Amino acid sequence: MISMKLKQNKTYILLAILVFLIFQSCGIYSFTGASIPAGVTTFQVNFFENQAGNRPGSTVEPGLDNEFTNALQDIIMNQTNLDLVTSDGQLIYEGEITEYSVTPMSATAKITAAQNRLKMTVAFRYINTKREEDDYDKSYSFFYDFPAELQVYDIKDAAHKEIFDRITQDIFNDTLAKW
Repeated sequence: MISMKLKQNKTYILLAILVFLIFQSCGIYSFTGASIPAGVTTFQVNFFENQAGNRPGSTVEPGLDNEFTNALQDIIMNQTNLDLVTSDGQLIYEGEITEYSVTPMSATAKITAAQNRLKMTVAFRYINTKREEDDYDKSYSFFYDFPAELQVYDIKDAAHKEIFDRITQDIFNDTLAKW
């Protein structure tokens, strides 16, 4: 009986050591999927200016720049324990909105648009002040399809949510999740 309890205790101890070693080898990891670089405690999201009006076919959507900047700040704050700062951040997120356009996607028999696509593109720059080899520039883009009888104003809230969710999640995955 004593021998059986001793075996059981050894099993629990070995299991506890194994779990500890697994988590220890993963480095700094959170259950949201973020892998925070060592020594990093702050991040900064610079204002993403809407420069889409400079591109043919794009339009300027008032407030889009502020909405997107806030969405990127929110995803990082909600999925990490990093502190948001307005200057001297250890991780710096910056860029511009370069495209915000509506294009017809499919036509009806009467040669009118049956479906439109709202597309947004962001030119993005990531700066890791602790590890310069992680710095990069990349363009992120996503879209929202909607019936042609609707105007952008009618679908704007749903479209922005879907587009922002996708682009900010892609940025998060590339910078902090490293998937």
